[in-house]
Amino acid sequence: MTAKNSMNTLQVPRSIGVILDGNRRWAKERMLPPLAGHKAGYDKVKEVLAWAVEAGITFVTLYVFSTENWNRPENEVQYLLGLIRLLERDVKEFKQKGYRLHIIGDRTRLPHDIQELIARVEDETSLGTALAVACALSYGGQDEIVAAVNQLLVDKDRVAGPVTKEELRTYMWSKNIPFPDLIVRTGGDHRLSNFLTWQSAYSELFFVEELWPAFSRASFDKVLNDFATRNRRFGK
Repeated sequence: MTAKNSMNTLQVPRSIGVILDGNRRWAKERMLPPLAGHKAGYDKVKEVLAWAVEAGITFVTLYVFSTENWNRPENEVQYLLGLIRLLERDVKEFKQKGYRLHIIGDRTRLPHDIQELIARVEDETSLGTALAVACALSYGGQDEIVAAVNQLLVDKDRVAGPVTKEELRTYMWSKNIPFPDLIVRTGGDHRLSNFLTWQSAYSELFFVEELWPAFSRASFDKVLNDFATRNRRFGK
């Protein structure tokens, strides 16, 4: 049973976050070079986005490359950046499917050509209505909060009164993305690893054992069905 059919009478999340974990372990299990796992992970993203559309989800935020990932071996970092450059090839496909792409993170650390590519992709897909896709790239949740505070301090002399949560949010990289109703992490680890630190306060959390390239439709459907049974009280 697909998520689209099974969720007809149940609560469907509007916005979800996904931590794509386990690419290297997936490759190791298959005696492949570690970098091959990242390519398989990129291909899995396309599958999962299609599942999200079928389920009626409207926002997906993908944890693609963290601020900590800059500390990985140089060849791996360059390979991961190369996968980002595949957007040049795939933007036409995403546009045809109605995906609206947005990048959140510290763009200043990215190579200049990728910064330009991101701007083009965001512009070319800006009219997409089927699914909003945010890619957390060069992203860290704590870094996002600090960057927001620093920018607010620059502007604060023009704003009267104490800072509110709502005001601080307007300075965040993810300011236009709804807080995730649920966050799913593949790969078996039970932590958020600096992903959407501010926004995840009331997210429902799901941790699955499958490594990201092996993440199955059955597991995706199970997450959505389990989410539909949860009583979200938001502290009330």
